[in-house]
Amino acid sequence: MTAVQSPIIPIVAELIRAHPGTVSLGQGVAWYGPPESARAKVLDFFDEPSHHKYGPVQGIPPLLERVECKLAEENGIHLGGRKVVVTAGANMGFLNALFAITDPGDEVILPLPYYFNQEMAIRMLNCRPVIVPTDADFKLQPELIRAAVTERTRAIVTISPNNPSGAVYSESDLRAVNALCKEVGIYHISDEAYENFLYGNVRHFSPGSIADSHRHTISLFSLSKAYGFASWRIGYMAVPEALYPAVLKAQDTNLICAPLVSQHAAVGALETGSGYCREKLKTTTKVRDIVLNELTAVRSFCHIPPADGAFYVLLKVETDLDSLSIAERLIKEHGVAVIPGIAFGLGQGCYLRIAYGALDETTAAEGLRRLVGGLRAIVLN
Repeated sequence: MTAVQSPIIPIVAELIRAHPGTVSLGQGVAWYGPPESARAKVLDFFDEPSHHKYGPVQGIPPLLERVECKLAEENGIHLGGRKVVVTAGANMGFLNALFAITDPGDEVILPLPYYFNQEMAIRMLNCRPVIVPTDADFKLQPELIRAAVTERTRAIVTISPNNPSGAVYSESDLRAVNALCKEVGIYHISDEAYENFLYGNVRHFSPGSIADSHRHTISLFSLSKAYGFASWRIGYMAVPEALYPAVLKAQDTNLICAPLVSQHAAVGALETGSGYCREKLKTTTKVRDIVLNELTAVRSFCHIPPADGAFYVLLKVETDLDSLSIAERLIKEHGVAVIPGIAFGLGQGCYLRIAYGALDETTAAEGLRRLVGGLRAIVLN
């Protein structure tokens, strides 16, 4: 555990608490809560005594049915040769997958920048994260991924739309990764927690929809973002049937089952459907426009790649200062919080992640005003 980095969100949160009035552009959560249909299911929950006992490890049948329909209709993923497991968020799904497919000393390929909890999970299981660079706009470089595969490689991970960059990987690149996994006999772990957060004409692609992908593709999803479900801890994974017994062992040991009250709420949320998120996305899009417009003021010394998905922008700041030092100064001296890029494996150069999913338009404008002023004061003076 000493080799595992400390999670950055609690560290930044403690700094924010120590400096009241700080505007947080840090933690990645949605600004809204669950739909009314989820609340209705929770209100009915106490009427059934059996709800207070353990449920099936893999999830309750009504939720599994809803998930199966959603995967087919929205992702093009049909369950032939696959099983669904309801998890306590996508992070648990990722950990379940690692327990099922790796032994100590195995390797898992992570495109850079990586999501820090995934890198942490790999190290916790005594496996080795193999970090592969993306291009200047944080898009995949399949030829570099292929070159990183060794006899110890067990999986390649992709997150699209991406945390922390907001990049949306192209269908052709995702197909190339999936084909590589099939060719060499490893798994493609596709994290799609931000599938509903897309802007402009960008479209989401699920590798699990590829013909004959069911034997080597592990697809991870979450209600945390799209349905304002962060605290309810509900996600789900679609796994090859061969991995199902191992995944159930891991889940039963760690959790037994996702909390039943949360699963019932999730049934209500999925009854409402993803149109709920699309409606809320109108507000998020307005906030995104404010963020991108304000950031034009720092383009002379910051590279701002396209961020067509999720609710993040990942700046590269032209400075010799490190990202953690700048992040600390922004909080202490300018009252605005961002996440330093070092948490995502970006130790070379200075990168800062801006999260705007939790903001309203007024807070976004004030937060960006502080950020732009702070960056100018720190970097240019």
